[in-house]
Amino acid sequence: MVGPLAAKPRAWRKIGGQVPGEAAFAKSNAVSPDSFFTENGQTMKTNQSWGGRFAEGPKEAVAQYTDSQSYDRALYAQDIRASQAHARMLGRQGVISQSEARILVNGLDRVREEIEAGGFVWKPELEDVHMNIEARLTEIMGNVGKKLHTGRSRNDQVGLSFRLFVADRLETWRQRAVALCAVLLQRATEHTADILPGYTHMQPAQPVSLAHHLLAYAWMFRRDARRLGDCLARVRTSPLGAAALAGTTYPLDPQSVAEDVGFSGVYSNSMDAVSDRDFVLEALFCGSTIMMHLSRLCEEIILWANPGFGFVRLPDSYSTGSSIMPQKKNPDVAELMRGKTGRVYGSLMSMLTIMKGLPLAYNRDMQEDKEGFLDADRTVEASLRLMAGMLEELTFRTDRMREACKAGFLNATELADYLVGKGIPFREAHHITGQAVAMAEKAGKGLEDLTLGELQLLEPRIDDTVFAILEYAAAVSRRETPGGTGPRSVETQLEQMHEWLGQILGKD
Repeated sequence: MVGPLAAKPRAWRKIGGQVPGEAAFAKSNAVSPDSFFTENGQTMKTNQSWGGRFAEGPKEAVAQYTDSQSYDRALYAQDIRASQAHARMLGRQGVISQSEARILVNGLDRVREEIEAGGFVWKPELEDVHMNIEARLTEIMGNVGKKLHTGRSRNDQVGLSFRLFVADRLETWRQRAVALCAVLLQRATEHTADILPGYTHMQPAQPVSLAHHLLAYAWMFRRDARRLGDCLARVRTSPLGAAALAGTTYPLDPQSVAEDVGFSGVYSNSMDAVSDRDFVLEALFCGSTIMMHLSRLCEEIILWANPGFGFVRLPDSYSTGSSIMPQKKNPDVAELMRGKTGRVYGSLMSMLTIMKGLPLAYNRDMQEDKEGFLDADRTVEASLRLMAGMLEELTFRTDRMREACKAGFLNATELADYLVGKGIPFREAHHITGQAVAMAEKAGKGLEDLTLGELQLLEPRIDDTVFAILEYAAAVSRRETPGGTGPRSVETQLEQMHEWLGQILGKD
């Protein structure tokens, strides 16, 4: 909340002394106390939208502290869109004349054009984006502009504008998540025949196909896209008509406003309508889940880029070097994305904390809903976009992946399953396989390198067919259960993802 601040607030003058950082702050934000509230050269004692009750305006520091137009101006397009829908409804309902409604709608178009052309003058004394737009509308259109606010409060006005903004941003996130799924699907399609170690507890576990591994992330982001769609259905509920908290005496038609802005429904309870911020919480949860999934993928990219793994080669355009070590190629984009996950989590926790103790109905605390979401929006959208770009250019070192399968006895489960096929109970087969692993480890070789004689010392029923079973590619191809890493199962996953993307992209 940055806005003009007097060179030295009065409270600080009284106690004297130097306020830390005051000089630098005053230099960049200095506005004379005498000129803080001005309009057309005249001193304003109060904000004219609510000032009739007040003999004087807030102190300069208070005005700066409560200012929101410095950031909520991001909602200008949604506020204008909602106001135009409200004006059209007032005209249809006969609350104002049809000609007045047209004047308001046209005037709001002119305000939007000014903002987008960069000629709009934002006035901190008007507190927020909503009053700035209404004040400019009145300057352009005269007293008709003062009729725009008929039948509504800033409480339901803000609620609708912010819901529109959140809905627009969630739709962008959804499109980004879908695009990332498409990239993962493409890369998976390229690597159906390549294998690498799968891990549990970050220890080599079983071989899997690279396509299967990449598709695991595709399913995560598919869930994210669908979760965003579910969230959008609840965000798109209009609170306009609830007014301050109790509704209004004007003969409004809230449903027509909702339909005008592309929403499906309206509030059921006016007090809930103006005090609800569940839609922000849900959006931030969706963003946090997206970032968690991205962070997991980043962690693997970071590990795989380490020469100890060497599974991927980072694109130069998504890496940085070292100021002192010329050989370094650092996965900075993946690291920053992993780190920025905490920013989005922080916005979610902040919003939960803001809402946890609020009585009905609207409270000014809710002004704090926007900065966190705006920051989360920038982070989530950019992260999804950058991850898609990085994956498109990432080089997979499939030779290193295949070689890594030989370390860690990834075919041990195959031997145990083979013994079960010989009629040996699984627990006994598990024990025999453990002995075989110990034997191979002591000899410094893999299970597939043990001789038939060595294996038969542990279990006479083992024959030479075991060696085909111990091949890593065979271990992958045998797992054809639904959702498994076998070729037919992976092909089914690819088809399912293709079909879903086709449906989504066809709608978009």
